[in-house]
Amino acid sequence: MENLNDGEDVDRTWENIKENIQTSAKESLGLDELKQNKPWFDEECLGFLDQRKWAKMQLIQDPGQSNVDILNNVRSKVSRQFRNKKKVYLRAKIEELETNSKIQNFRDLYRGINDIGIKLDVIE
Repeated sequence: MENLNDGEDVDRTWENIKENIQTSAKESLGLDELKQNKPWFDEECLGFLDQRKWAKMQLIQDPGQSNVDILNNVRSKVSRQFRNKKKVYLRAKIEELETNSKIQNFRDLYRGINDIGIKLDVIE
């Protein structure tokens, strides 16, 4: 930090410091990338999240009743979209499980069941 030039951009300096810290932490701790827990979550869902963040920022900047209404509408719309995405994914997964069951592909059947988190009680 002592060898900084006066004309050097502060944002770029902080970005370099951040990258150095992240690199050091990754090397010393061996951090892995986070695993995607929601396979139905895609780029469209990220757009929905951006809409919700934008509505929240509008409310923070101007806490009027109209922005409260906008935020509530955006929240319900985004929640509905997420529900629909998840529902479509689960329907496709269930159809895949039915197909595996019909053709007696039990290995893929049980893997699929574990993927969607269904608990089976085996009677012994």
